[in-house]
Amino acid sequence: MNVGTFPHNLDISSLSQWNGVQKAQFRRQAEVIADTITISHLSAHYRSTLALEDLSFVVQPGRLVGIFGPNGAGKSTLLKAMLGLIPNVTGSVLYGDRPLSQQLERVAYVPQRTQIDWSYPATVWDVVLMGRVQKTAWFSRFSAASRRIAAAALDRVGMSQYRDRPIGQLSGGQQQRVFLARALAQEADVFCFDEPFVGIDQKTQDIIFGIFHELTDSGKVVLVVNHDLGESIAHFDDLLLLNRQLVAYGARVQVLTQENLHRAYGGSVIAA
Repeated sequence: MNVGTFPHNLDISSLSQWNGVQKAQFRRQAEVIADTITISHLSAHYRSTLALEDLSFVVQPGRLVGIFGPNGAGKSTLLKAMLGLIPNVTGSVLYGDRPLSQQLERVAYVPQRTQIDWSYPATVWDVVLMGRVQKTAWFSRFSAASRRIAAAALDRVGMSQYRDRPIGQLSGGQQQRVFLARALAQEADVFCFDEPFVGIDQKTQDIIFGIFHELTDSGKVVLVVNHDLGESIAHFDDLLLLNRQLVAYGARVQVLTQENLHRAYGGSVIAA
């Protein structure tokens, strides 16, 4: 019996004809389905401009997914459309069996650095503690547990010694590490990062990729918008190649073909 042919909402306790191995396989499959993001016919418009057209794909947990494409391809728009952060979006984005936009408490989203007001009078510690707001509620005191979680996240990215430094006085790489710490403090299940490697040093890049791999190893969903087709692309398990339409999606070796790269970028593109 192939348990994969059964719908995931079956009550397996009533299926007495299944043996223990089959039931265990079914439970594992159901757990994967529950953590899967399913995008169906997703389109997005900015006024009269079609930014994304009819995208359908599935993001599996435990895979580091890189979103690539030329400027204007809709990479950042894709993350925002998935999270319900922009209007004029059609199609569906499900996390398990519910819209992802209705489960944002389970999502950590880090936008591009250019979209953040670095003049805001907040310290590094203030920013990381913001990751605990959904677990605490606005205008409530942070618990000792939340403070421990925030401190551990800050230590994980190597920024504990900058705890009291104003966020605007940090370098680009340091700022990116602080916002990664805030994302970790959220204890999310889905992590979305928009261009986290722009303007950072090699040490920060290594730290970020190390944490990304820790997250995927623990079964999290990790989506990363990137523009670099260089050596760092080897860190990703799956690639999504985009140019308003979905060009290709899957393992690196399947996506990085000259035909796909030509469709996405035009001309001759050589990936590392």
